[in-house]
Amino acid sequence: MPESIASAMAYAHPAPARRLIAAGIIRRTPSRTITVRVTEAGVTGTIRKGARR
Repeated sequence: MPESIASAMAYAHPAPARRLIAAGIIRRTPSRTITVRVTEAGVTGTIRKGARR
């Protein structure tokens, strides 16, 4: 490997580690909708009455 490439690689910053930012789920039934969201900060969720159709 040429010296210029080797020295450039020595100063290159490594790629940041990939991490999960958020994950969630939405579940709908005729009578309700359940939403859950998980992040590094914690867990939130809601339960709502279903819409009439």
